[in-house]
Amino acid sequence: MRPAATCLLPCLLALAGPALADAPLFLIEQSGLPFDLGPGAPRNQPSRQANSPNAAPNSLANPANSSTVYANSPRNPANEKRVIFLGDGSVVGYYAPSSAGTLNLFDRAGKRVAYRPRDSKSLFSNDGRWCGTVAAAQGGGFAFGVLRSCATLF
Repeated sequence: MRPAATCLLPCLLALAGPALADAPLFLIEQSGLPFDLGPGAPRNQPSRQANSPNAAPNSLANPANSSTVYANSPRNPANEKRVIFLGDGSVVGYYAPSSAGTLNLFDRAGKRVAYRPRDSKSLFSNDGRWCGTVAAAQGGGFAFGVLRSCATLF
């Protein structure tokens, strides 16, 4: 994959996936993002308490964020409709919302790779690093623009 920051909005709108709620994953460069999608925007800052990996809604210790809960499990058929895929069509994982409003991203084996806190447009790694941005995709679902360092987590 090549960085797609120069075509962020067109890429988000043009990427079509295998199913309506499936989500494309593509590389971005933080410097090419509009302010409201980057980590400088107040709601997207890693230092914001609500974005912390230690905040209860985001925590790995919270069962709502674990793949051991059936709703988040790779065995749950509902997650087959929330596939995360690359531009070449290969599947790298899936996403599942929690009851607390956190959007969890899992690899194919069910390991949580990243999360989007409620009221944020940003993705964070499990250690709280800013990873990228989330946008609603045309036709439903999401599109995930991530830094290269986070894409390797999948």
